[in-house]
Amino acid sequence: MKFKMKSKVGTEIPQASLPDIVFMLIIFFMVSTVFKESSGLAVILPDAQKIEKLQGKRDVATIWADKQNRVSLDDKIVEISQIRHLIYTKVADPLHPMKLVSLRVDKDVDMGLVTDIHEELRAAGGTALNVNYSTRTAAD
Repeated sequence: MKFKMKSKVGTEIPQASLPDIVFMLIIFFMVSTVFKESSGLAVILPDAQKIEKLQGKRDVATIWADKQNRVSLDDKIVEISQIRHLIYTKVADPLHPMKLVSLRVDKDVDMGLVTDIHEELRAAGGTALNVNYSTRTAAD
């Protein structure tokens, strides 16, 4: 008795719907992605009568200072003596040189801490460095 050979089953994966699946995955990740906002330290910003918005947040370093004399640079707690080195590396970055430092200082912070931050920024090579102070609008 001779056995007949059965036809082979195809093992190919159909690729006709592959572009549709890839497109749906791209849309899903675009919709579900959340970009992280800088959290910094909990500070109460001082009031101001007239404020101006920053043109963009690209190439901006944010320094936070709170009442407990803690200093945070781009969401990392740092010592004041470290600011000089960190800012210098940001300014010297060839691809995205930093152009602006935004200070978000609590309204009740000791002015000596702000002066120390200024001294470190000046020591970092502040020739092309602009400093911006973040405030909130005064409630009338």
